[in-house]
Amino acid sequence: MNDISLLAQQAIRAFEQKLAIYGITPVIHFELEGGYQPKKVDGKVKHNLLNYSQINQQLNKLHIQGELKPEYWRNQWEYVSHFNGQSPLTEAKNLAKTMQVLPQLFKQQGIDEVLIKPVLWSGDQARLLTGCENIFSANSQAVHIPNAVQINVSANNEQGHNMVPEHDFGEILQQCLLTTSNSCCLIFLPEEEAFKRIQLKQHFQLDAELSSPDNISGGHQGSIALYKQFGKHNQPMGQTPVIYGLNENALVYSDNWQSTSRVEHRLGASSIHYCPFTNVAFALANLVDAVDIYQNLKLSAQQYQQAEFVPQNLPVSLYDTEPEQSGAITLFEQETWFAERINATVNILKDAAHSTSKKDKTAIIDEFPNDLGTQLKHAILAKYQQTPVFR
Repeated sequence: MNDISLLAQQAIRAFEQKLAIYGITPVIHFELEGGYQPKKVDGKVKHNLLNYSQINQQLNKLHIQGELKPEYWRNQWEYVSHFNGQSPLTEAKNLAKTMQVLPQLFKQQGIDEVLIKPVLWSGDQARLLTGCENIFSANSQAVHIPNAVQINVSANNEQGHNMVPEHDFGEILQQCLLTTSNSCCLIFLPEEEAFKRIQLKQHFQLDAELSSPDNISGGHQGSIALYKQFGKHNQPMGQTPVIYGLNENALVYSDNWQSTSRVEHRLGASSIHYCPFTNVAFALANLVDAVDIYQNLKLSAQQYQQAEFVPQNLPVSLYDTEPEQSGAITLFEQETWFAERINATVNILKDAAHSTSKKDKTAIIDEFPNDLGTQLKHAILAKYQQTPVFR
C-alpha cells in the first residue's frame, strides 16, 4: 500500500473520531462502473456471457460488502456496495480490494481484459433514434461509454436517524461538495482520460445516449445530487413493497424516503489511479464542514438559506492549457481547504485528548501527525511531478 493510501486512511480515522464527538456516524457508499473485452467463441464475439453470480460468490468469500451487476451498455458492469453499516474506512477497503481482484475473477471465466478506465472507446454501436429515450436506430455508429465512480454521502445522528432530510442539513452538505469539487477535482479525476470522459457528449454528439455529468451542478439531477423525496430519474425514494399481487407484482408500497436520503457525488471517473481512501477523506472533510455549519446554525437559531448554485465547468485537463486556464494539478496545488481541514481536525482531536485518559491521549497524538493534511496533499501532488506544463 502506497503513502497516499496510508496517509488518507489516517485522515479517514481522524474524521471518524471528530464526528464521533458529535455523536454522528458517517455513511459512505461506492458505485464503480467498468467494462471488459468479451470472449470469442468459434472466432465470433459473444456478448453478455459473464456469470455475475460466480463473481459475487467470490467477492463474498473475500468479505467484500458489495456485488457486481450488469450495467446499461453491453460488456459494461457496475460494482455496488451493500448497505451493511460498514464504516467509511471499511467501505474504502472494500472498493480497493474489489479493484485489485476483479481481473483475477474475470480471468476465471476466460476473460483476459477488465477495463477500469474512464472511457470505453467504441464500447458499443447502438445509437438512439432521434427524439427517443429507449428506442435504438438500425444505424450503427460508435458510442464512447463513460465509466463513473459515484460516492454516496450521508450521516446518522445519535438516535440512528439519517440527518440528510433533517431541516437543511442535506442542502448544506450538497453546497459544501459543490464548493470544493472544482479545486479538488484531481482527487476524483486522477488521469488525463478522465477529462475526456467529462467532454464526451459535446465532442461526439452523444447527448441522447449518455446521461453522464459534464459539469458541477446541484439539484436532485445534477452531478452532485441531493436525493430526498425523489431520485435522479424523478422516481420516489425509499419505496418498499408490502403487498404483492399475482405474479409477485407489488401492489402497495411503504414510503420511507428519509432513510435513503443522501448526496450523491457523480463526478468521479473510473480509473486504476482512483484512490478510494483519498476520495473517502474528501467526502468526510465535506461532511465535517457541513456538520460544523449545521451545528452553529442550530445553536444560533438562524435559518440556513442555500445560495443558488450556478453550474460550473471543470478544467479540461490535468495540465494548464494556457497561462490563464489552470489544469487540475495547478488548482489542487493552489487550494488550501483540503489540507487545512485535515490538519484542523487533528488539532481538535489532540485538544480533546487532554480531557481523556493518558492512554487514549497518547494513542491519538501518536497516530496523527500535526501536518497530516499537508503530507497527504504533497503525496498526491508528488505522483504527478508537477512542473509548468501547457498543451
